[in-house]
Amino acid sequence: MMYPAGPGSGDSPEGFPEQPRLQPQIENCTAQTQDAFFTCRKSALLAKSSSPQVESDFAMSPRGPDQEEREGLLQQWQEETSSQVLSTVSEGPLVDKELAQSSLALLMDNAREQDAASEDKWSSRQLSDLRAAETLEEPFIEMLGEETLPEVEGPMWAAVPMQTGLQYANCAVLSMGALAAEHWEEDPAVVAWSIAPEPVPQEEAPNWSFEGLEQLQPPPVEIPYHEILWREWEDFSTQLDAQGLEAGDGPQFQFTLMSYNILAQDLMQQSSELYVHCHPDILNWNYRFANLMQEFQHWDPDILCLQEVQEDHYWEQLEPSLRMMGFTCFYKRRTGCKTDGCAVCYKPTRFHLLCASPVEYFRPGLELLNRDNVALVLLLQPLVPEGLGQVAVAPLCVANTHVLYNPRRGDVKLAQMAILLAEVDKVARLSDGSHCPIILCGDLNSVPDSPLYNFIRDGELQYHGMPAWKVSGQEDFSHQLYQRKLQAPLWPSSLGITDCCQYVTSCHPKTSERHEYSRDFLLRFRFCHIACQRPVGLVLMEGVTDIKPERPAGWAESVLEEDTSGPQPVCPRTTGTIRHCLHLTSVYTHFLPQLGRPEVTTMPLGLGTTVDYIFFSAASCENGNRTDRRLYQDGTLKLLGRLSLLSEEILWAANGLPNPFCSSDHLCLLASFGMEVTAP
Repeated sequence: MMYPAGPGSGDSPEGFPEQPRLQPQIENCTAQTQDAFFTCRKSALLAKSSSPQVESDFAMSPRGPDQEEREGLLQQWQEETSSQVLSTVSEGPLVDKELAQSSLALLMDNAREQDAASEDKWSSRQLSDLRAAETLEEPFIEMLGEETLPEVEGPMWAAVPMQTGLQYANCAVLSMGALAAEHWEEDPAVVAWSIAPEPVPQEEAPNWSFEGLEQLQPPPVEIPYHEILWREWEDFSTQLDAQGLEAGDGPQFQFTLMSYNILAQDLMQQSSELYVHCHPDILNWNYRFANLMQEFQHWDPDILCLQEVQEDHYWEQLEPSLRMMGFTCFYKRRTGCKTDGCAVCYKPTRFHLLCASPVEYFRPGLELLNRDNVALVLLLQPLVPEGLGQVAVAPLCVANTHVLYNPRRGDVKLAQMAILLAEVDKVARLSDGSHCPIILCGDLNSVPDSPLYNFIRDGELQYHGMPAWKVSGQEDFSHQLYQRKLQAPLWPSSLGITDCCQYVTSCHPKTSERHEYSRDFLLRFRFCHIACQRPVGLVLMEGVTDIKPERPAGWAESVLEEDTSGPQPVCPRTTGTIRHCLHLTSVYTHFLPQLGRPEVTTMPLGLGTTVDYIFFSAASCENGNRTDRRLYQDGTLKLLGRLSLLSEEILWAANGLPNPFCSSDHLCLLASFGMEVTAP
C-alpha cells in the first residue's frame, strides 16, 4: 500500500537533512516508524477479529497499551534494524521504505505466531491505545510498497466503504488530512473491512405493523378481551337487602342490560390527536367491528344500548348482524349534519315493545338548546315464561342518551337532561300516577359527584349562580376571568317543561277530550257576563248591534265564571331549583375498594375518568355507614350483579383505550336485574 510522503522525508529538494541534524532526524524517523508499526499491528488485529468484537473493544477500552509489551516489541524491532539506521543518510527514502516493509513483515509474522495468545492477553486498554496512536497529526514518511498479505483461514471478508457513523469512527486506518489528492483517487485506504453478513433466516412476518416493528400478530379470536383485562362479575343475588331479605327471594323476571359507547369512526378520524398512541391497524373499522361483535356475543345481553353509532355502519353491518343474533333494533341519528346517533336493541323473545319515543334536544330559536344530541326512550313489556302460570310483570322503561361533551356548557347539559327526564316521566307514568321501573343509561359526559350526577341521583339541584363548567365537573375553569353562570329560570316557559322536569300537560288531571252539554246549560250563555258586554271594535248598526240583552231578574253573573276556572299546575316553576321524582341510583359505586382506586370508563388523553352510567329505579339508602356494596333500597327493580370496571393503572398496562382487545375508547357497562312477578 502506497502512502504519500510526510514532513519526515526532509526539507532539501533531495529529501535529506544536513549532517548536524542527523540525530533529530533519526529520532523523528524512529518515532514515525514506531507509529506505522502500531498502526499496522492494529490493522492486522482488525483483520483477525470479528467486526462486532473489535468495535466493542475499541469503544469500551481505556487509553494506553501495556507498557511492558510495547517496550518488548520496540526492543525486538531495534535489534533487527540497528545495522540499517546509520545508512539512512546516504541511501535516502528507500531505506525508510525497507524499514517499514521489514516492520510490516515482522508484525504479520508475530501476529500469526501469537494469534492464540493475543486474543487472551490483548486487553481492551491496549486496543484503545492503538487507536490513539493512529490519530497522530503527522502521517507516515512515504507510501509503503504494496505487499500481499498471506491468506488467513476464517470467515469470508468483504470490502465495505468507510462509514462516518459511530461504529467506524474509532477504526480509521489513517489520518486523511495530509494525504495528497493525486494519490487518493484509487487508494484502498478508503475501504474498511468487515465480515460479510451471513444470511439470517427470516421469521414469518406477523399480520400487524407497529412503530419499530414490521407487524404485530393480533390476539387469537378465541381469547375474550375481558380475560386479558381481568373484568370480574360481581354477584349481588345472595346479598341481603336493607330489610334483611335476600335479593333473590320470590319469582323474578331476570334480564341483563349493556350500555356501550362504541366510538363512531367519523368522530375518531375528526379527533385523531386523541388516538396517537394506537397503531392505525387496530383503529380500522373492520377490525373494530369484529371485536365489538365478539364482545356482544360473549356477554349476550337482553337489552343493548349503544352510543356513537355511525349511521352507515348501523344499517350496513351492525343492524343486520344484531338481527341475526336475535335483536330488534331502534336507531336515532343526531340532528343536523351529524353522522352518528343512539341505538337501543332488545330481544323479542324476552320483551314486547309497547312504544318507542325518539327525543331530539335541538329546539329552533333557543340558544340554550341549539345542539344536535338525541336520546331514545322505549317502553318494554317483559314476557314471562309460560311455566309460571298467570302472573304479571310491570312494564320497563329504558332510556339511552349521549349528552353534549363541551365541559364549559353545563347549562346545555342540564336542559338536555331535563327534556329526557320529562320524556321518561311521560312514558313511564302509570294510570295511578306512579312510575314503572326505569333504567336510564348512556354517556352523560359528567363525572361522579358532579352537580349533574347528583341531580339525577338525588332528584334536586339548586343551580342559580353556579358556574356552567362546574355542572359536569369534567374540567376546572375557575382560573378564567369570564365564567358563564346559570341564571333562573334556566329555560323559557315556551319549552313546555316545568322545573319538576315534567311536561306542562302532565301536570293537569286527565279529562275527557269530548264533552256533552245539555240545552239548558247552553242557554245560560245567552245572559252570561261576557254576552252582556259590547265587544271592542264592534261596528254599531242600528237594529243589529245596538241592542243590549237584558238579563232576567235573579240571573247570577258569576255562575259561568266559577265553572270555567281552570286547575292550577301541580308543579309550578320555582326559582333556581330543578327537581324530578323518578328515584334513580347508579349501578356502580365509582370506586374499587380492593385497589383503592376510582373506577374508569374512558381515558381521553391518557387520563382515566367515569362518564358512562347505568341508573335504575331504586331509592338510595339514608344510612351512610353501611359497609356492603348495596347503597340503595330495593324496589320493583332489583340489581342482581354487574361487570366490574377497571382502574386507570390497569388500562395503562393495556396501552390505554382503544387497544387490540377493546376496540372503543370506552369500556362497556353490564348489569343484571330482577323484576318482581306478581299475580294479576
